Amino acid sequence: MTTVLNPAGPAVSAGPAPARPPRSRSSSARQRVEIALLTGPALILFLGFVILPVVLAAVYSLYNLPPAFRWEHLADPERFVGLANYERAFGSPEFVRAIGNNFIILALSLVIQGPLAIGIALLLNRPLRGRWALRLLIFVPYVLAEVIAGLSWKLLLQPQGGVNAMLEAIGLGALQQNWLADPDLALWTLFGILTWKYLGFAIILMLAGLQGVPDELAEAAAIDGASWWQIQRHITIPLLAPTIRIWAFLSMIGALQLFDMVWVTVAPTVRGMATETMATYMVQQGQFAGQPGYGSAIAVILFFISLFVALLYQRFALRRDLAGAITRGVR
Repeated sequence: MTTVLNPAGPAVSAGPAPARPPRSRSSSARQRVEIALLTGPALILFLGFVILPVVLAAVYSLYNLPPAFRWEHLADPERFVGLANYERAFGSPEFVRAIGNNFIILALSLVIQGPLAIGIALLLNRPLRGRWALRLLIFVPYVLAEVIAGLSWKLLLQPQGGVNAMLEAIGLGALQQNWLADPDLALWTLFGILTWKYLGFAIILMLAGLQGVPDELAEAAAIDGASWWQIQRHITIPLLAPTIRIWAFLSMIGALQLFDMVWVTVAPTVRGMATETMATYMVQQGQFAGQPGYGSAIAVILFFISLFVALLYQRFALRRDLAGAITRGVR
């Protein structure tokens, strides 16, 4: 009920407030059609190129399939092996070491690449002559194709390549190494190449996040006597935390699914000894060793490890960012 004040007398009831007219069926149906038209193509692509391959890989992983298998082989009960391919994978020292290599690269990325990217981004965010040129040089390795970058480093790191030649020229010949063939050194060399390749992306991402940090906060802290380091530690870096968390998520998924740089740069014999990853082991066994069923099992394991890490990180690290991004209906 709505009450109207009458200046000449007591309050007069004006009756119930008008209700919002209900949405018509044609309007609701049109909205559903628009949503279907806009999301349909993307949904079809997602189902066809993401969900369907995962389902087929899960089916293939339950069979002992020949290299040139056909659909008829799935109907052969003698080829059905159940979870034997998964048991073989987790019982293989090579695959267990490949999982360890992935997580070593993941940890090194977070511990070394993250702080390095933040430090360089903070320096490049200050007024500096030629800052645009430095940003360009840092970002150039990231835009190079992985095959080109991997082959270039493979040539440079040969025993008679450019790196050893440079060390010899500056009088540091004692530091010459067989960078890609030494099992004790190959993984660290690979991580150095990955840092050179992907550090530019992390720096550009941090610089983009720094643009959202208000300058007024730093200026007020400076007036109160805070040093540059105190401003970065207590103001800039905490406000940069959402960007850091997003970069860490991308870095973790990239480290778990690492394939192309390893496959192109490091020789297969060394991969088997020191730098094998889950993805390279999957391709080696599934395609080149002629075991598509076993390779499919490796693919499924890789998928679930990546999914588990992503959900775990989202639950404990990205929760505060996602909570602020979700828009709830307001009545």
